[in-house]
Amino acid sequence: MLLLVGLGNPTPNSNNNRHNIGFKVVDAINQKFGLSKQKPKFKGLLTTGNIGEQKVYAIKPLTFMNNSGICIRELLEYFKMDAEDVIVFHDDLDVEFGKIKAKFGGSSAGHNGIASIDKFIGKDYSRVRIGIGKPDKKISVSDFVLNDFTDDEQEHLEKITSNIIESLSILIDKKLDLFSSTVNNN
Repeated sequence: MLLLVGLGNPTPNSNNNRHNIGFKVVDAINQKFGLSKQKPKFKGLLTTGNIGEQKVYAIKPLTFMNNSGICIRELLEYFKMDAEDVIVFHDDLDVEFGKIKAKFGGSSAGHNGIASIDKFIGKDYSRVRIGIGKPDKKISVSDFVLNDFTDDEQEHLEKITSNIIESLSILIDKKLDLFSSTVNNN
């Protein structure tokens, strides 16, 4: 079993925020692979199904970004899964807009959602870092991530999620370096 986690904030006005790109990826995965209807469970919206031969759970924590780890730990404990079975999709300021980097473990690099997950389940899980670019000097980081994507960025979001979905089988096989190179070359 694998747990796919999309990070974001659950308020309606957060839907198109840069911080919510993880939610958008999980929604796209749910739709593409026909996972179950979202159900409120484990302080998140949970879906389940198969991608190829792999049984997966996908969740969007409803605990707000800074407490994402609470939701994930509850689910792992309930299903007796290990942190190694978790793949988290999240925004990353240190990655160029539209680029994707996958890695196993590491630091939170100041991302509060990742810091929360590290606190509750440790650091031994996979992360798919989706580049949202950096703000210019006129806007704070917190305002930048909580602002909506620009119209130009919105146009590229579909391509980004499509590339992730096309390369998802590589990610599910935990071939993170191959996934990173493939997803950025589509």
